[in-house]
Order: sequence, then C-alpha cells, then structure tokens
Amino acid sequence: MAAASPGAGAPDAAGAPTRRRAAPRGRGGGAGGQLISLVVLPAAVFALFIGVWYAVSEGMLNQQQRFMLPPPHEVVRLGFLDGKNFSSMMSALKLTCEVTFAGLAIAIVLGVLVAVAMSQAKWIENSLYPWAVVVQTVPILALTPVLSFFFGFALTSRIIVCVIIAFFPIVSNTLFGLQSVDRGMHELFNLHHTGRFTRLWKLQIPAALPSMFTGFRNAAGLAVIGAIVGEFAFKQGDPGLGTNMSVFTSRLEGERLWATTLTASLLGVAVFVFFGWLSRRVVGRWYQPKRG
Repeated sequence: MAAASPGAGAPDAAGAPTRRRAAPRGRGGGAGGQLISLVVLPAAVFALFIGVWYAVSEGMLNQQQRFMLPPPHEVVRLGFLDGKNFSSMMSALKLTCEVTFAGLAIAIVLGVLVAVAMSQAKWIENSLYPWAVVVQTVPILALTPVLSFFFGFALTSRIIVCVIIAFFPIVSNTLFGLQSVDRGMHELFNLHHTGRFTRLWKLQIPAALPSMFTGFRNAAGLAVIGAIVGEFAFKQGDPGLGTNMSVFTSRLEGERLWATTLTASLLGVAVFVFFGWLSRRVVGRWYQPKRG
C-alpha cells in the first residue's frame, strides 16, 4: 500500500486520501503586522504631516505671513506650555465639552425616536424624512437671528446648533438598520403572531445596533463641529473654543489659534474613539462585519 503524501489527511469513503487545507493566515502577518499597521504607519503619516507643516511655514511664508501658519514648536510653546494660555484654553475646552455632550445626548434621543417612528409606518417616514433632510441642509447662520431671539446668546442656543448638526446621521443610520432586518426573521415572528412592540424590541433594535453606533460615531464628530459653530455664532457668555478661535483670528494670534484648533480636533477624535469602544463592548461579541 502506497504511503500517503505529506499533508494528506485521513482517507475518504473511496479510500483516497484527502488533502488538508492549510490554516488561513491572518491579515497583517501577526504581531509584527499589527505593530506596523497600528503604530508605525500612523507615526509615519504624523511625521510627514509635521514635515510638510515646517516646509510651508519656514520655506513658503515670509515673516509677515507666518502668523497664518506658525511653525509647530511655536504653537506648542505658546499654546500649550504657557501656563496662562493653557489655563484659558482648558476653561474654554470645558465649556465646549458641555455643549458637545449635551447636544449629542439630545440628538441621540431625538434621532432614535424619530427613526423608530418612521420604521413603523411608511406614511410616517414619507412625512418626516424630507424634513430631517431639510434640517441637515439649512444654513446654520440663517438660523442665528431666530435662535438668538427665542433662546438668547448663551448656552441654550449653542446646544440647539449642536443638535441640528448631529441629528441627521443618527436618524439615517438608525432607520437603515431598523429596515435591514432579514425578511426570514420577520416571517418567523409572523408565525408566532408577535406584537409590534415585541418585534421592535427583540428583533429590529438588536439587528440595528451596528448601524446605530455607526450613526453615533459620525454624529460625535459633527457634535464637536456644531459646538464650535455655535460658539462662533453666539459670542456672548462664557467663551468656548469656538469663541476663542474667533478672537485669535481677529487678533492674528496664529499660535494660539492653531493650538485651539488642535485641541478641538483632539476632542472630536476622543469622542469618536469612545463611541467606537462602546460599540465594540455592546455589539462586538456577536457582530462581526464581513471583510473582503
């Protein structure tokens, strides 16, 4: 009897040996590939970004123009290492965080409720969805006089602007998830004569969670933008990061302007990463997206 060739498995019913399939290799080449993709590549892009920044600031702008894009070390020195400037920026960051999180929380509650209502009847979707699009596309500056007249120039108007900007991604993604449930699962619930609320709670919402968290992550970044825009538009009251940006622009204080801009960007990244982590904690154990 001939010996089985290397890599052959147990013989099949006809007596012919079956060949074992090689174990699939993970993408990225193991720990080394993960280190490159998660650390080395982002660090290389960051170094390239800093190099281009220095090239533009030092090589393309003269001394009179350099306030528009000061070199990075000057931004760090005046914006972050100066105690008085750093304290002022942290105070503004605290207020911007309050506006961002309050507006995002309201947008999540309203967006989910509106999407759930639209998923229950087509006539509700046809009635509300066009207006959700209008809310997304209306110029915020056009609403500034109306909001200031009814709500003043303080915190409330800024939160409303934040809600308006963050609202639509939550509605669209949640509605998509609620309407994307497998038809076979709906038929199974029909066989058991399941009520509308039970179907929503036990089938549609769990199936929509991945799409909902995608909307939350997108809205998180937009909420920071909304807070900044609101502070630009309503400058009265305690200053936030957006208010300080407006002041530094008028004073041509480029170092403090860019330090404030970087701080606002880091806030947006932090909120986005938080919702990504929360998504993995909530749905990551049972939901694995298909990858090519």
